[in-house]
Amino acid sequence: MSRLRIGIDVGGTNTDAVVVDEEGTVIASTKSATTPDPSDGIAKALSEVIAGVDKARISQAMLGTTHPANAIIQRKELERVGVLRLAAPSSLAIRPGAAWPKDLLTSVMGPTAIVGGGYEYDGTEIAPLEESAIREFAKACQGKVSAIAVSCAFAPANYEQEIRAGQILAEILGSDFPVSLSHQVGSIGLLERENATVLNASLFGVARRVVNGFQQALVGHGLNVDSFLTQNDGTLMTADEAIRLPILTVGSGPTNSMRGACALAKISDALVIDVGGTSADVGILVDGFPRESSAAIEVGGVRTNFRMPDLISIGLGGGTIVRPGNGSVSVGPDSVGYKVITESLIMGGNTLTLSDISTKGGRLSGFGDASKLSGVSDDVVKLALAWVDEQIQILCDRMKASRSAMPLIAVGGGSHLIPKSIPGVAEVIIPNHHSVANAFGAAIAEASGMVDRVYRYAEQGRDKCLDDARQLATEAAIRSGADPDKVRITSVIEVPMSYLPGQGCRVQVKAAGPLAN
Repeated sequence: MSRLRIGIDVGGTNTDAVVVDEEGTVIASTKSATTPDPSDGIAKALSEVIAGVDKARISQAMLGTTHPANAIIQRKELERVGVLRLAAPSSLAIRPGAAWPKDLLTSVMGPTAIVGGGYEYDGTEIAPLEESAIREFAKACQGKVSAIAVSCAFAPANYEQEIRAGQILAEILGSDFPVSLSHQVGSIGLLERENATVLNASLFGVARRVVNGFQQALVGHGLNVDSFLTQNDGTLMTADEAIRLPILTVGSGPTNSMRGACALAKISDALVIDVGGTSADVGILVDGFPRESSAAIEVGGVRTNFRMPDLISIGLGGGTIVRPGNGSVSVGPDSVGYKVITESLIMGGNTLTLSDISTKGGRLSGFGDASKLSGVSDDVVKLALAWVDEQIQILCDRMKASRSAMPLIAVGGGSHLIPKSIPGVAEVIIPNHHSVANAFGAAIAEASGMVDRVYRYAEQGRDKCLDDARQLATEAAIRSGADPDKVRITSVIEVPMSYLPGQGCRVQVKAAGPLAN
């Protein structure tokens, strides 16, 4: 008897859930409106999706959630953080949080200090760790912050000083005091990595509440199973890791949809558009995984450098508000969101939305009462759909890496808005279960590990350096829960750094594999 997995994804408009078997077949699915308290929506979706399913066969549950991202964007529920940088005297010019939005800086940033320490790009020490200054900083933080973020110059190359700093902080503040270490969060680039680490520390409380709520919902429904959260890169982290590294989940929603789209359509290279109730996200799949952004990522106005998919987003969804004008229409970017089931015209509400336009234009059927659209003119429908079609074409053209036509996989509850043909797109594919592709992507996700560091090829040779990076990435994937016998290397990227001595090269290696049973 095959085992089953549950996948749940909490979006801004809908909370979706699926049950899949080991072959990736959807056994059950449900889609419900996201509630003001997302935990209620999770519990409701879970209750609906397991009705009639043999709970004894369920062994794992995966959650993708917008909680951490929303907390940063809305400046809600964030912890106050002390910021410790191990980089004096090499990095004194720019203080922590220098370019942050003022409102976020005020709510998050506590005491800061830059103390002696840090490494060169190859892991050799710049300055010894100033342990006495760390102890003084810990005392200054007592009673003033809920967590501390530690960053060190070139920590991805050598993180011994960060580990030692964490030990010193634990001696003063207690072993249970939350500390975020930058080498676990971001890649090379001190200021961006420090920013990501501070945001990560500010989310500890949010993450703990999300994980506890998820696990309580599982137990409340008689499910004693392993629980995981999905990451920005489309892979999984354990619930314990998610409490420690919540920043790595902030982009998981679109990524879940992309991975789900890939598996449902059985295509590994394609454009993917995920249309929800509020927004549309377009990305590109390469060998079944989202292409990662090579640019610095801004989260809530803060520049960071952790792994995120390369996405373009626009305010276009089923709940997007349409405003007729004098011979024209204005579309969005505001949306009724999850209230589309009560506020759109076809559902008896008073707001003209793109779901109404899609229904009158013949793209959406079986949702609401089309007779309530008698007051919407054909010209308004034509203009609104022309705007939608133009935006979709622009998004696809911007995302493509070449002029060659690629297929477009359309998923999400708002995918009815996508036209059947788009210039520059080989074909438009709307797979079965497309409306719950995000939850499906969470359910089939694999565990992964990644290494990002600078090697000196002149000292050890290229092959030995790459073998070392592959081994480190494989070990990281196994720690994340991957089956040791099924881990594979999914990408190897080499970036020669000609301005560094010793044939310096930045090496990024990613490994992934299915979860161990």
